[in-house]
Amino acid sequence: MNARPNQGPAPGSPPPLLEVRDLSVIARQRRGSAFSIVDRVSFDVRAGEVIALIGESGSGKTTISLACMGYARPGCELSGGSVRLGDRQILDMSLHERREMRGRDVAYVAQSAAAAFNGALTLGRQVTEAPVMKGLLSEEEAQIGAVALYRELDLPEPETIGRRYPHQVSGGQLQRMMAAMAMICDPRLLILDEPTTALDVTTQVEVLRAFKKLIRGRNTSAIYVSHDLAVVAQIADHVLVLRDGAMVELGTAADIVARPVEAYTRQLIGAAHVMPSTISPGRAPPEPDGGEGRAPAPLLRVCGVTAGYGRSGEHLALRDVSLEAFASRTLGIIGESGSGKTTLGRVIAGLTPARAGEVHFRGRKLGGGVGERSREQLRAIQFAFQMADVALNPRHRVGKILGRPLSFYFGLDEAQAQERVGELLALVELPAGYASRFPRQLSGGERQRVNLARALAAEPKLIVCDEITSALDTVVAQAILDLLRDLQERLEVGYLFISHDISTIARIADTIAVMQNGEIVEHGPTGTVLKPPHHPYTELLLRSVPDMRTDWLDTLGPMGRGATGGRLTRTARRAIRAIRP
Repeated sequence: MNARPNQGPAPGSPPPLLEVRDLSVIARQRRGSAFSIVDRVSFDVRAGEVIALIGESGSGKTTISLACMGYARPGCELSGGSVRLGDRQILDMSLHERREMRGRDVAYVAQSAAAAFNGALTLGRQVTEAPVMKGLLSEEEAQIGAVALYRELDLPEPETIGRRYPHQVSGGQLQRMMAAMAMICDPRLLILDEPTTALDVTTQVEVLRAFKKLIRGRNTSAIYVSHDLAVVAQIADHVLVLRDGAMVELGTAADIVARPVEAYTRQLIGAAHVMPSTISPGRAPPEPDGGEGRAPAPLLRVCGVTAGYGRSGEHLALRDVSLEAFASRTLGIIGESGSGKTTLGRVIAGLTPARAGEVHFRGRKLGGGVGERSREQLRAIQFAFQMADVALNPRHRVGKILGRPLSFYFGLDEAQAQERVGELLALVELPAGYASRFPRQLSGGERQRVNLARALAAEPKLIVCDEITSALDTVVAQAILDLLRDLQERLEVGYLFISHDISTIARIADTIAVMQNGEIVEHGPTGTVLKPPHHPYTELLLRSVPDMRTDWLDTLGPMGRGATGGRLTRTARRAIRAIRP
């Protein structure tokens, strides 16, 4: 492990609020044996400072952050070291003392706010519950404190937003409401566990800015867990790089980003979610059989599709959308949350019927829903869902998951299916022995490979990839993108790649369709769309992609959108007016 000389405290600086020394965590197996998942990790955090824990999935980031609350997940044990908060030794506390500390002295902001909130209760009731329950504030005082936090977090209508339910606010607003819920008891230490992973780039900017303002304004210490160095560079004072539960490199954010010492740190920087230095112009459509320079027929043609939700589709998600996709090529669909990206993919796959318009595949019109399509048409278009841990049945082994489409589409018997399952696992670079495993026994990247293998089992001509890298760490996500390219070359399959991350789209797409408010505002080859001059909305998305400068967020200027409650700059207002007259 490389700790830089300048990592120590400056002369006269206050003592650390949090001191972690030689922290070790083990996991016990059923037969009594144990293995290490965190090995002698040490770091300090002072008041008003942020330390980022960064590394791939399985590096121990979340396990360490939970240990700082005196908590170990089932099957795990805090086996050594010390965690001191102020003058209190957390690992020596009783269970009752730890429970009293959580929420009051240490607060936790989870990765998925949507999963953390109770959909049946108003946001305000959930934000004020902890201080009232712990006897720290009266209900009236808690309400006043909550409104003050809503203002600090730049939430819209701070006096009334607490009356809304979780489904009535945007993803960025919900993530900031979770920050308010964590900060309402005025904790000394705030733990932020991947709080922007599932957010689109413009929302991420506003949430990062809100968190930074809150931490600095309240002189709170914070641990920021992430897999993306470009994100933590905007908020962290110090960075601890972890791998397989061990310390790799520790230093200031500026030093880690600009002068990484370890090869693994450089690998994380290379995989960070920043715009690639060179953008591919995108491959031209493949030549049709016979050549002669004729324009190839598109594999997919979407013509004037309008679709929505509700009993009669009254809530429009798509408005008169038209586009084309070609065999053996990747069409990237980019836009903010709520732009209609996933709805478009679901209409193409037959999972959501269109109110108007048509979808043509290989020159033939498709039925509106799966019930109106032939088995062959269903086989030709497959859908790879965003969250593989939800999309894969946890009660079925991988072999059965992959065997079902083989039986449904090709009528293979058990022996034939077993042989083909081995081939599919090899195709996505997994061992044949994984067929006997359950999804819970796989890493996030391995589950996503199984998710892809299930789509490939049908031998499709087009796969709709819906945000399949958004929940993965940057190194694993890059490996999935490399795998997709390799499979496309070998199998001549087309992709409709949906993402809110324009830097990911730039790495894989041949053509790009930019969506906003259910409409396509720009469509063309990757090199054309992502190089100036841009459409104003594309410019807004590009400006929101973090770079590795530690002052990027401060120099960016307000980027807010009405959807997230931020203040719009004059440039942004002009951009929005150009899109929505």
